[in-house]
Amino acid sequence: MPTRILAIDDSPTIRGLVSRALKAAGFEVYTASDGVEGLGVLADADPDLIITDVNMPRMDGFGLIEGVRGSLEYATVPILVLTTESGSDLKARARRAGATGWIVKPFEDAQLVAIIDKVLGR
Repeated sequence: MPTRILAIDDSPTIRGLVSRALKAAGFEVYTASDGVEGLGVLADADPDLIITDVNMPRMDGFGLIEGVRGSLEYATVPILVLTTESGSDLKARARRAGATGWIVKPFEDAQLVAIIDKVLGR
């Protein structure tokens, strides 16, 4: 069974780039355009890992992380933040919310896959 990843970003371009890179690496990819949609597809995606942007409409990445961490079934799923933001205060806030790691855009496909493999112990 392939590893399932839920990628959440309000940019269709970024969702496409992430999806393409991960599918090429053999992952099954689900996408959402913001935190509200991400939480809405969580059960259908049943992800092994979540990638989320920080700045999104309706619900930002911090709200999404808190929502996932507050769920019984998905509280331990690793969450990587993929964003253009690089401030230490935002990274600390993400860690406090429950993020597993932080990747700054733009990203290299191989780097993204390597980080996911490391987090998942593949």
